[in-house]
Amino acid sequence: MKKIVFVFSIAFFGSQAFAQVTAVNDTSTNGTINIYKDARIDILAKKEAAYNDANGYALGPHSARGYRLMLLSTSDRPAAMKLRAELLKRYPEQKVYMSFQPPYIKLRFGNFLEKVDADKYKKEIVRTKLVTNNIYVLPETIEVKPDKDKDKDAAE
Repeated sequence: MKKIVFVFSIAFFGSQAFAQVTAVNDTSTNGTINIYKDARIDILAKKEAAYNDANGYALGPHSARGYRLMLLSTSDRPAAMKLRAELLKRYPEQKVYMSFQPPYIKLRFGNFLEKVDADKYKKEIVRTKLVTNNIYVLPETIEVKPDKDKDKDAAE
């Protein structure tokens, strides 16, 4: 008996849930909306747009297939930090990527689109004897800074 009452109650309430009728009455009138804002918001927006244009953020950073140099894989953190500091001092135009994959600290260097460019830096680092171990050129996904002048010329 309980099952029958349960089934009928589910059927009754279920049918009532779908029995709603939506009435659409569009009697809205055209009105006016007044917006009050501070003039400093416009100034801030202009400054932010100028900053983004100057730093290349408007073009957006993107990634591409390229190369990095694998300089070091060690468990000696002070040695890795020393090499990282020296690379940043000598080559401020390039990035140094430090990652920890237990138990090793790995140091990768640069964002090179062409393997020839990576080889030039490899030879330079070997010549200056910053790294005495083997240096490997690794194919990786790299960060590419947009060239604003090139993109402007292409747009014209």
